[in-house]
Amino acid sequence: MTDLTQAPDQTAAADAVAHWLRDFNAALAAENADAAAELFATDAFWRDLVALTWNLKTLEGRDQIRAMLSATLEQARPHDFIASEPPAAADGVIEAWLEFETEVGRGRGHLRLRDGTAWTLLTTLSELKGHEEPRGPQRPLGAEHGVDPERRSWLERRQQEAAQLGYETQPEVLVIGGGQGGIALGARLRQLDVPTIVIDRHARPGDQWRGRYKSLCLHDPVWYDHLPYLKFPENWPVFSPKDKIADWLEMYTRVMELNYWTSTIATSARYDEDAGEWEVTVERDGEPVILRPKQLVLATGVSGHPNRPAFPGQDRFRGEQQHSSEHPGPDAYAGKRVVVVGSNNSAFDICGALYEVGADVTMVQRSSTHIVRSSTLMDIGLSALYSEEAVAAGITTERADMIFASLPYRIMHEFQIPLYDQMRERDQEFYDRLEAAGFDHDWGEDNSGLFMKYLRRGSGYYIDVGAADLVADGKVKLANGQVDHLSEDAVVLADGTELPADLVVYATGYGSMNGWAAELISQAVADRVGKVWGLGSDTAKDPGPWEVEQRNMWKPTQQSGLWFHGGNLHQSRHYSLYLALQLKARQVGIPTPVYGLQEVHHLS
Repeated sequence: MTDLTQAPDQTAAADAVAHWLRDFNAALAAENADAAAELFATDAFWRDLVALTWNLKTLEGRDQIRAMLSATLEQARPHDFIASEPPAAADGVIEAWLEFETEVGRGRGHLRLRDGTAWTLLTTLSELKGHEEPRGPQRPLGAEHGVDPERRSWLERRQQEAAQLGYETQPEVLVIGGGQGGIALGARLRQLDVPTIVIDRHARPGDQWRGRYKSLCLHDPVWYDHLPYLKFPENWPVFSPKDKIADWLEMYTRVMELNYWTSTIATSARYDEDAGEWEVTVERDGEPVILRPKQLVLATGVSGHPNRPAFPGQDRFRGEQQHSSEHPGPDAYAGKRVVVVGSNNSAFDICGALYEVGADVTMVQRSSTHIVRSSTLMDIGLSALYSEEAVAAGITTERADMIFASLPYRIMHEFQIPLYDQMRERDQEFYDRLEAAGFDHDWGEDNSGLFMKYLRRGSGYYIDVGAADLVADGKVKLANGQVDHLSEDAVVLADGTELPADLVVYATGYGSMNGWAAELISQAVADRVGKVWGLGSDTAKDPGPWEVEQRNMWKPTQQSGLWFHGGNLHQSRHYSLYLALQLKARQVGIPTPVYGLQEVHHLS
């Protein structure tokens, strides 16, 4: 990524940006898509998050940029692009932060110029005119001065709202899934005054984390993981323990005044085309409730639909069997023989915790895995944007999010490859030991490492916080191969190897999020929407064709009124804004013509 701190010729950079913006604004004002497109390099990228396209859309090359502008200029009317701070130049690239307006909103952007033409442009919608969030000078007064015999306190108003919403009044939006994704979106919609209910099957907010194995911590650093509006305190640990995160999420739902229904399960949903609304049946504390939201958001997350493998003999096995999402932790298994099927994040974490209590642990590696040490990832992969040093340099979390969003997915791997080359060189001795132990390690199909694997397939990696050394040292035993079947007391591999077991943990990952749509709504709707997540990179578990953006995430789908939201804390924070603005616009009747609706190439 270009170093924004280098600025050899600020005046020349400012002049170049001013010249480009003058010509760009003139072409937009004239609704001249051809003239605007000519201001971009032939290999340019324009990434638009809702501002012009009412979609998350990246245009690649002049022809796609011209086609998008031809379709959207008359309605969107983007105008008054200005540089919001002095541009910076380094390595032949000039970078500028932008502000602009459209017919219905205000936006922020980021521009990279090479040789006087645009190489990358990011445009994002940040607020809707007339529907701004009540913050800063617009913050609510809170107190109601004067005398009012009918006065109701804040608590009384909140209690009345909570009692009525879903019963006497209907939510505009129903969010299914109350983890970090649903909570972040609920907070955004609350600030935009969109009546919303977030439902979750657990008894308390945060139980999604409390119920996991006790050693679980976030592998991402604190600067990467803030929720909207309310950042973690400055003394919050770099890597958050699961129970600390759980308590934070529970507090957040209360402070942000979310209508959050615990112990609630959605049992069925259908879309009424004539009424333009959903009919969703939920069980709240065991009682059926029918909700009729206009918009339905599945916020069950990338890790929301467990892949449970079916092996012959599972019904004969006399021990315990668990998916990793159900594993309670190691305490009950001291001295037991445990086979963990899988070799990614959860598998390593579970193996490490079981080893610590004295279990006899074997990991079954069925396919290659990419591993990067946490400290190395922090230093080389994240420190430029998400670290104490980045904050000190003026790169706030919000600014870091925008810098990251400004890199098109098509070329993101080119920026990742040199970083992972550095990581390989730094930790070569570690990788040599791991592979000498028989571990099948990879760096991704194009050597672009962890984050591209995450974006493409959501699996196939481990951020090492210590458990990899157990495998390298033989303290956690390693078996390579496919599971053939289970006997009464063992896992049997295809080559005949028998792995005695009292417990089998299936750390076998999660399926596409449209699996939830199939269960809740219908297989027909799931097929209409198609696969959720992935880029179409034509790499393992991410089949082509190239999709340009994440499939079906945070944007309109082929099913009216159905949305998908989730990802890690960074994605839940950043993209919840753009999803919330799309939902708000529909609530208040702002026209939202979608450019480039997601096509369907794969069903799951």
